[in-house]
Amino acid sequence: MGRRLRFRGEGRQKVDKKGRVSIPASFRRVLEAGDPGWDTGKQPEFVIVYGDHRRNYLECYTIAAIEDVEERIEEMPRGSSERRLLERTFSGMSADVVVDDTGRFVLTQKLRDKIGVNLDSEAFFIASGDTFQIWNPDTYEQEQARTEQLLDDLPEDVDVLALLPRKKPQGD
Repeated sequence: MGRRLRFRGEGRQKVDKKGRVSIPASFRRVLEAGDPGWDTGKQPEFVIVYGDHRRNYLECYTIAAIEDVEERIEEMPRGSSERRLLERTFSGMSADVVVDDTGRFVLTQKLRDKIGVNLDSEAFFIASGDTFQIWNPDTYEQEQARTEQLLDDLPEDVDVLALLPRKKPQGD
């Protein structure tokens, strides 16, 4: 099995007068690897889940990652409230996106409104493993302050890696 690419890093990207924004170059490689329909000379596709009123950022999934979520949803009992909630979030409150040949995509008015980003401003991109998020830079700074508070609440000598669950022994 080949190495699974993950999103890593963060950065601010300019939103132009037409709502176009560049995807960080390293993120584009992951989008290509996660799009089963992508091939040299083609442009990768991905899915933006904008979610409900409680979400103030956009979560971006590779095609492979969103298909994994959708397959797991399909395994749930049809008609259950949990399945309906997940279907509405991941199928209904989402948008298919194609990256253009310059590595940009259009952040539609609806998506800009969702996160409070204007034309001729900036969007903040941050990796989240198998997804990446797009934030209003000011909103992200507030979120980062909450993260720093969580870190400050830990004893000073605690390594954050200690928060990870222990690996299960091979064969379990």
